[in-house]
Amino acid sequence: MNHNPLGRQTDYISVYAPQLLFPIPRADSRALLGIGDTLPFYGVDVWTGYELSWLDEFGKPVVAVAEFFIPCTSEFIVESKSFKLYLNSLNQTRFDNVAEVELLIAKDLARITNADVRVTVVLLTTSSRAAKHLTEIAEVDGELLDELPVEIDTYHPAPELLTTEVGIVDECLFSHLLKTNCPVTGQPDWASVVIRYKGNKIQRENLLRYIISFREHQDFHEHCVERIFSDIARVCKPEELTVYARYTRRGGLDINPFRSNNPNAKPELLRLIRQ
Repeated sequence: MNHNPLGRQTDYISVYAPQLLFPIPRADSRALLGIGDTLPFYGVDVWTGYELSWLDEFGKPVVAVAEFFIPCTSEFIVESKSFKLYLNSLNQTRFDNVAEVELLIAKDLARITNADVRVTVVLLTTSSRAAKHLTEIAEVDGELLDELPVEIDTYHPAPELLTTEVGIVDECLFSHLLKTNCPVTGQPDWASVVIRYKGNKIQRENLLRYIISFREHQDFHEHCVERIFSDIARVCKPEELTVYARYTRRGGLDINPFRSNNPNAKPELLRLIRQ
């Protein structure tokens, strides 16, 4: 049986060890939000691994960057420290080619999450051509909230802060001020959050206050984004809503949850300045 590595002294295993992966059920957090088996959103968790390495058939090290796409319909998420330890276990493992690495990781993640997982591995020698978004810093195409003059006194999620104004809009708003905390270690997790919506105009100062209210909240990245989505959907009742958080990396991994009530919406693959 797998054991959660968080809070434990860690032995770094450098030979393939899939048993290191630790699953966390999505259902527990969703139950707290009133989300049952029928999800009110579509989406994916886009992970980026910046420290992937293995040995080629001759024993020479290979380094790469990888993206992992875990659907929000998966039964489990992967605990991030266990994911890092698992990726480290490839360091002294030999593979014949990149495709073999992709297939192995996809198989192991599918097993632990109980879902189909897509994996893309990009060698650093070809990354600028094969995955331009991994090598260039991007900017969000939207309106920044962070310079609004607001007074803040709430640092735990407060959906009652959310309000709407007269008018129907179709806009994209974003903030770099989202901070949440690991529910086990208490370590800070920093993110930029993008909110695209169509419907009743959301009062911007109060939206910023609401985003900042997560500053002392402890939960996993994926659950925080689903809470933000659920609160905005319930209080503001937009016709269309997408919430996308780009978290900064820790241990060579960043996690970027994407949730939308539009089945055709797809996350823009971009790398922000803090990533």
